[in-house]
Amino acid sequence: MPGKRKPILVILAVLVLTLPFLASLLKLNIDWHFFAETGYTEVLTTSLLAKIGCGLFFGGLLLAVLLLNLIPALRSKFPRVALTIMEGTVYQLKSDEAERLIKPVALIAAGVLALFAGNWGTLQWEKVLLYLNMLPVGSTDPILGKDIGFYLFSLPLLETLAAFFRLAVLFAIFLSAVVYFVNGGISMTPSSVNVADKVRKHLALLGGFFLLTVSAGFYLDCFKLLFSETGAIYGAGYADVTARLLAYRILAVLTPLAAILFAAGLWKARWRQALVAPAILLAVYVVGIKVYPGLLQKFKVAPNELALEMPYIEHGIKFSRLGYDLDKIETIPFDVDDKLTAADITNNDQTIKNIRLWDHAPLLRTYSQLQQIRTYYKFHDVDNDRYLVNGQYTQVMLSPRELSYNDLPSRNWINERLIFTHGNGLTFGPVSRISKEGLPEFFIKDIPAVSLADIKVTRPEIYYGEMSNDYVIVKTRVPEFSYPTATGNINTTYEGKGGVLLDSMLKRTLFAAYFRTEKILLSSDIGKESRILYYRNIVERVKTLAPFLLLDSDPYMVVRKDGKLSWIIDAYTSSGNLPYSKPISNGINYMRNSVKIVIDAYEGTPNFYISDPHDPLIKVYARIFPQLFKPMAAMQEDLRAHIRYPHQFLRIQAAMFAAYHMTDPKVFYNKENLWEIPSLGDSPMEPYYTIMKLPGEKKEEYILLLPFTPAKRDNLAAWLTARCDGADYGKLLAYTFPRDRLIYGPKQIDARINQDSVISQQLTLWGQRGSEVIRGSMLVIPIEKSLLYVQPLYLAATDKIGLPELRRVIVAYRDEVVMEETLELALRKLFGGSRSTPATTGEVGPAPAASQQSLAAEAMKSYDRAVEMQRQGNWSGYGEELRKLKQILQQMAQQ
Repeated sequence: MPGKRKPILVILAVLVLTLPFLASLLKLNIDWHFFAETGYTEVLTTSLLAKIGCGLFFGGLLLAVLLLNLIPALRSKFPRVALTIMEGTVYQLKSDEAERLIKPVALIAAGVLALFAGNWGTLQWEKVLLYLNMLPVGSTDPILGKDIGFYLFSLPLLETLAAFFRLAVLFAIFLSAVVYFVNGGISMTPSSVNVADKVRKHLALLGGFFLLTVSAGFYLDCFKLLFSETGAIYGAGYADVTARLLAYRILAVLTPLAAILFAAGLWKARWRQALVAPAILLAVYVVGIKVYPGLLQKFKVAPNELALEMPYIEHGIKFSRLGYDLDKIETIPFDVDDKLTAADITNNDQTIKNIRLWDHAPLLRTYSQLQQIRTYYKFHDVDNDRYLVNGQYTQVMLSPRELSYNDLPSRNWINERLIFTHGNGLTFGPVSRISKEGLPEFFIKDIPAVSLADIKVTRPEIYYGEMSNDYVIVKTRVPEFSYPTATGNINTTYEGKGGVLLDSMLKRTLFAAYFRTEKILLSSDIGKESRILYYRNIVERVKTLAPFLLLDSDPYMVVRKDGKLSWIIDAYTSSGNLPYSKPISNGINYMRNSVKIVIDAYEGTPNFYISDPHDPLIKVYARIFPQLFKPMAAMQEDLRAHIRYPHQFLRIQAAMFAAYHMTDPKVFYNKENLWEIPSLGDSPMEPYYTIMKLPGEKKEEYILLLPFTPAKRDNLAAWLTARCDGADYGKLLAYTFPRDRLIYGPKQIDARINQDSVISQQLTLWGQRGSEVIRGSMLVIPIEKSLLYVQPLYLAATDKIGLPELRRVIVAYRDEVVMEETLELALRKLFGGSRSTPATTGEVGPAPAASQQSLAAEAMKSYDRAVEMQRQGNWSGYGEELRKLKQILQQMAQQ
């Protein structure tokens, strides 16, 4: 029986060793097809060759180090010494047993460690490529005078190499000592440990080499001091530069001498000499790194901290602003007055019409109730963008209608992989218009897409999205489901070039093995024209192509001029190795929004565009992967019109700018003008997009805005805005309020709303009637030199399917707070006058009276739009325009 088991055990061992390798080859083959489909095979080959090279280098180097030490240890023969305790022999290993066991065990251990090292080495490919392709940044650190490129591109690899060699020597010492112990070169008696001369000399050399690796670590620690967290600011402080830097330099020079002294002492069996070397190093380290800097900090720096730390605070401010691109923020005084009039409202009509009354969360619930159409469709989130709608620059909310595979009525392989293959269209509407029922109005709705504006969707199918499953197979003998109608389902056939052609049995076998289903191989519905679409989740798709980029958490969809749908994802280059730059929670202290990624929702074609060509990291990545990146000028104009400053990045910049707008080190140290992002409830306010006319500008533009309050105060201190349109894209402006008078902040306005007897009574009444009152985001809207505060109120049933309806709008200006059914009525109550469009239409806009001339012009525009709708055969839109025309004519008759 034992003889029969041996072949089985051998087969199992071979399978255990080869299966991971075969799985990796299968994954590589699948990825090769994917990279070939997207046109980026050079990206795969570059990263693959780098991984193989790094794996061979680190694995081979560790194996060479271990074998170089194990081979002489294994060849050594020493007399046996029995270990005797209490006059009885309890341990004695025979020579033949030692030779039979220790050699294969030691070699296998070395091989396994080398495999682990090689596998770990493949993970270092990015550091190696950055080092080999590095470029100088052009600015140097203020302490050691090294170019910043050294820290971004060289230091991470040098630290990795130092740690690797230190660990390699430790492994060599451990394995060699074990071999010597088993072979008798190291033996123990009850009173002593005996070490043969040959063994002692071997270990002496290894000990010396280990100390040399420690010396390299001390040298690199000089640079790591610039990331210290012990001083008044992130980065090297007075005690670090005065004491620790000198100590590390002394240790870096002293340690090689100690290595020689230690090796020589151990070589000659002079134990005192061998122990003196590490003892001296330990003493210098404790005194120079721990004790003396601590005493210096306590007795010299702490009593005179501002004077001694001032130059280092300056460094921290300078490099933190560099790390988060805060230097480009232009600070502008904003002298608030309280002279806003009805005429000002009229002059800023476009701003008023684009005040966002629909919050993302309530609108998502409402869209889900009104526009999901079927249970297997789902809206993942709501995106904010701007479009030219019927000639008007309009802020819109849109949400792609994706397929939810978890909600299919019958879940089986054919349904999930062959029939239900894609989402369909999107819901698209203005941010501020409501129906009489308090529901959102739509520019695009339903399935198939019905357009009530001049924006059309010609290719509504969404094969690649945020909710897509791992793979589907298209162009099969089974018709794909397109959308439901009252009379039955409409089917379609994929006409794109996405995916991989399943034109051979080999490909079908590979994909069947990869996705662990025999159905791909056996299904008779799959033909030679069939294509398999995988990596369909757009985030996973991009991460597979460019794993070195950080991706924004909010991809958004764009309707292009030709009616096709594309996704835009913001991507970031980042590093945690910028000296003196304060890191955020994940250790990053350098970040740029350097890449805009566009993915076609139908074919999945990805394109990477460099949006910040001045970023040194993206310059180096572009050298590594020249095929991957394109300049922004190569992006189609209709897509460039929809790039926006990323919400996530401005939130990070704002969090840093709250402190680092103070460039005077004394003011920074005393936190005299520290800001914070205001909070309503438990969460800080989020940046919000809006269309408005910035101070000094002649026309409205799409911006991202976030207010600041002074630290531990509720009044406003400033507002930060990021411009998104055209040549002004990426410009950051900080408008600061006067510090000598009170400017109401969001929390103060919120308190005044709660204290208003009329509003609080109405809110209580709604709550008692079983309705859920949802208070929307508080928006601060600068108009001319004044501020409006706007907060929508939604009502919804308290059950799970409650449909949020926008029922009231609260507007605050100066000391007045009003709540009305529409923004129009609220503005009319605050500023008087009448509107060109009655409140019942749901059109949200400014409140001043309109002249006969302006009404006539508006009537003419409405008539022209109605004619255009009639020409297009859009009878719903035609009827809507006729109703608007009637309302305008009625208003003209009343004047």
